[in-house]
Amino acid sequence: MNILVWHVHGSWLTSFVQGPYTFLVPVTPDRGPDGLGRARTWQWPSSVRELSPAELREADIDLMVLQRPHELELAERWTGRRPGADVPAVYVEHNSPHETAVGTRHPLAGRTDVTLVHVTHFNRLMWDNGRAPSTVIEHGIIDPGPLWTGEEERAAVVVNEPVRRGRTTGTDLLPAFARAAPLDVFGMRTEGLAGHLGVEPDRLRSRDLPQSALHPAMARCRVYLHPIRWTSLGLSLLEAMFLGMPVVALDTTEVREAVPEGAGVVSNRLDVLRDALRGFLADPADARLTGEAARAAAQARYAEPRFRDDWERLIKEVTR
Repeated sequence: MNILVWHVHGSWLTSFVQGPYTFLVPVTPDRGPDGLGRARTWQWPSSVRELSPAELREADIDLMVLQRPHELELAERWTGRRPGADVPAVYVEHNSPHETAVGTRHPLAGRTDVTLVHVTHFNRLMWDNGRAPSTVIEHGIIDPGPLWTGEEERAAVVVNEPVRRGRTTGTDLLPAFARAAPLDVFGMRTEGLAGHLGVEPDRLRSRDLPQSALHPAMARCRVYLHPIRWTSLGLSLLEAMFLGMPVVALDTTEVREAVPEGAGVVSNRLDVLRDALRGFLADPADARLTGEAARAAAQARYAEPRFRDDWERLIKEVTR
């Protein structure tokens, strides 16, 4: 089976392309947002093939996996076939609604020919899905192994573009957290973050690392902090749990479902979260036990084989 899918969300797609199919990933000369091609920072199997728009028009395609509203038109223009009409199609919604949970209608809400796949039950509930057939396939993480050492008395945070995204990712909360624990903030465009927030550089270090170095560096930190206000369930939170890190997180979106009792501290009270950071820094034995519970919880719910099985069932259903 040949599956057309754009390279949009590298971490998610890395798990998705482990399936037993051929994946056709569009590529353009500039490798822009609509033609990134194969990943250069993740390990993808040889079953992922780059095709130009001209090659896509001649390619056999059994399923289209769409992830952005404009891909409905783009797929038809590049392949000459209409998603949902000429070729079976699903639409993966990675995000929570950007506006209100009460009045945000999904772009596919008026269609019945494309299955809408949410990555969390929270997202499915908050979007107005209209007439679109919808389902949930939760994240699947390729297990990086129990790498946690906690040797550095610091808290790891993972967020891309924290200045631009601001309150969405809880960037404004970082100075208060930095007073409780020194922070290592990993991610793209994190340089200069301490100065932007008025935090001493030793209390907030910016670390833009290649993907291959990210997990070992995170795992050297004593605890993982997830200050996200309003995004979908962050893959970085689940990856930290797989690493065996204790987690401290805002009680927003799907976090409460992902972090059970004993796997970390989840709250919307900043004093509770700050105390939890201080506690894990002061007690490495408790941090280790909590991290082991976090890893077990993540393995039980977000394992990559379960993710592939869920997708296998859906693919068979929509292409039969």
